[in-house]
Amino acid sequence: MGSPLALVSVFDKTGLEEFAKDLASYGWNIVASGGTATHLEKAGIEVISVDEITGFPEILDGRVKTLHPKIFGGLLADRNKCEHLCELVEHEIQPFEMVVCNFYPFEQQPSVEMIDIGGPSMVRAAAKNHENVVVLVSPSDYGTVLDELQASGDVSRETRKLLARKAFETTKNYDTAVAEWLR
Repeated sequence: MGSPLALVSVFDKTGLEEFAKDLASYGWNIVASGGTATHLEKAGIEVISVDEITGFPEILDGRVKTLHPKIFGGLLADRNKCEHLCELVEHEIQPFEMVVCNFYPFEQQPSVEMIDIGGPSMVRAAAKNHENVVVLVSPSDYGTVLDELQASGDVSRETRKLLARKAFETTKNYDTAVAEWLR
């Protein structure tokens, strides 16, 4: 299916340019949404926009960008199941091998508009499918992933599981902050 795809959608762009440049140098294609795509393009990094993948524009003031079957099918497909692989082909869905995502800073600016929907949804999907998709929710993990990719061309099962656990902890804490604010 070609070069591996990394789906990148971050609010905190710390270390992102270097990480994306290294991924690209290893042969990865970067798919990015909204402000993340603009940020990476300004840094001279080639980016495939989410709407190129989905065939659908960002709508509702950016509330809907990534919530699309061509994104979530690419995140949730189990590569060990023939049926899933056939459905990817049938629906022209490209699988993602990595998700790099962190959320709007709700705790610093609590409001309805700071409640991230797409980000946590992508993170949960990637974490559920961590055997096939590496999920990164913190720039502090970029180095570990790059080191493993450089050393072996892949990310170990142990690291994938650790990152998935961190992803679910991050979404849990985010949802708890929103729920407490609504209380």
